[in-house]
Order: sequence, then structure tokens, then C-alpha cells
Amino acid sequence: MSESKASVIWQENKAFMGVSPSGHNVQIDADKEKGSSPMELILLGLGGCASYDVVEILQKSRQAVTDVRCELTAQRAETVPAVYTDIHMHFIVTGQDVKEKQVEKAIQLSAEKYCSASRMLVAGGVNITHDFEVVAG
Repeated sequence: MSESKASVIWQENKAFMGVSPSGHNVQIDADKEKGSSPMELILLGLGGCASYDVVEILQKSRQAVTDVRCELTAQRAETVPAVYTDIHMHFIVTGQDVKEKQVEKAIQLSAEKYCSASRMLVAGGVNITHDFEVVAG
């Protein structure tokens, strides 16, 4: 098991500075004035994790990918804690002669095997769905 250490430092009001284990700063603000809210960062983390997997898998399968975009739509519970209940991930994959079967397989492998954020959220009861489109370019 590996260990990661991060810190979150209160700045003012509902604003904090997060310092990642790799030493990068992230502005966090529950009021969303000076940075993303903590829940927004969770959503972005999921999108980043899955997108990385999809790009990596498609490149390894020799797909000529030039762009990958993941658009996330999320629903939150109306009561506290207002957790994400449903997240839909729509991937837009651009490239030359990119095969839909390869994209579908990459997304499935990410969701079921590689994306730590996805696996953690699903284990916590979040319903995550996916779809995609392939764009020539």
C-alpha cells in the first residue's frame, strides 16, 4: 500500500488552499468565488482519471486520437450530505479512423478496472453511466 500526504490550509471565509501530494496548489472555495468547490473537484477528478485511462488505452491500441473531451453531468442528493447520486460521462473522441469498438472498450476498461476515482465512487453508491461519440478530425 502506498501513502499520500496532502494538506488543506484555511485562507478566509470558505476559501482554502489545497497542496497536493506532488506539491501543486489548488484553490478550493465552497462559495465558488476563488476556486472550485470540494464537490466540483471530485467531479473533475473523476473526469480526469477516466479521460487519462481512455487516452492511454486508445494510444496503446494504436488509435490516431487527437482530442478527448469528457463532459460530466451530475445529480446530487437534496438532503445533507448532498452526495453525488448519479453521474453521466459523455466522451467525445476526435481522431483519424478511430474505431468505435476501441473507444467503447477503452471506456469500459477505465470504468471497470483502471479508474480509481470511478471505482471508489461506485463503491460508495454512485450510479455512473457512460456514452461517447467519435468525431473525425
